[in-house]
Amino acid sequence: MAAAALVTENFKFVSLFFKSKDVMIFNGLIALGTVASQTMYNVFAFSCPCSPGRNLRYGLAAIGVPALVFFLLGVMMNRATWDLVSECRIRRCRRLASVSAFAVVGNVVGRAAIAPVTWAVISLLQGEAYTCAFSEFVGPYTLDVFPPTLEGPDGGVRLMAKLPCRGADPGELLAFREEVKRRLKYESQLLGWLLVAGMALLVFLMLCAKRCCSPFGYQQEEYWSSFHASERDVFQRTAAAHASLCAAENVKAFFGFAELDGEEKRLVEEHAGAVEAVQSEDWNRVTGVYLYRENGGLPLYSRLHKWARYHVDNNMEGMKTEMDS
Repeated sequence: MAAAALVTENFKFVSLFFKSKDVMIFNGLIALGTVASQTMYNVFAFSCPCSPGRNLRYGLAAIGVPALVFFLLGVMMNRATWDLVSECRIRRCRRLASVSAFAVVGNVVGRAAIAPVTWAVISLLQGEAYTCAFSEFVGPYTLDVFPPTLEGPDGGVRLMAKLPCRGADPGELLAFREEVKRRLKYESQLLGWLLVAGMALLVFLMLCAKRCCSPFGYQQEEYWSSFHASERDVFQRTAAAHASLCAAENVKAFFGFAELDGEEKRLVEEHAGAVEAVQSEDWNRVTGVYLYRENGGLPLYSRLHKWARYHVDNNMEGMKTEMDS
């Protein structure tokens, strides 16, 4: 029974990471921005060196390096990354099961992979970088009526490397230039479409897993998504106002007065003497990875929600047991 309860809990936790129409819109905007960036790069910056060895390095770098940068930026910009870091720093991941950790990492990697995969797909579909990288590996013997006198001691590698650059190849190769580019573009676009198909299949399987593992019905899941977004928005705005009030009180204590704008004066008048610094242990309790819980059938949708229930019930023992360890 205990093992079954643990599996059920972890499946609930996994399902919470595949949600929210806002996330889908944001991911779509990231993909569109990546497409625009890749197109501008191809138009204004891409320049194949047309030299053996350098072609491969330059072509692969043009596909891989921006994708890696986008991936790292995506990891850094994902709140789940820092939730996981905080969980391991504050609680040493003692309450984080392997399935839950896998779900968090999967969420981070999945979100961060949108931009790099889009970059790689567009690069492959356009074919410029792939053609530059692999032109030198096209064997002259695979071309019809290729002049043997042009192959040279290097087997024609140097000549093949020059084919992507217009005007850099000898006149005798003009007849083969379009054939080589067409062949390489075919290979590049085939890889691009295979990558698209693979990603589509992966997304489909993830959506199926989400529907099968979700602890919520459709309506409750929509509510949970709205709750989470609203809580984060209100928390951030309130935290900013709280920090402003604390700063105003400190400045006033130092100078004897504080120069405030209209909104700050209104906040000071409404909350004079009511603002207190939040204890570090409470900050830690509402920070980190959240494992979905219910209390007597009442869903607890976030760490802050859980903290608030314990605080309202004045259950400090339960708070320390459930949220500090």
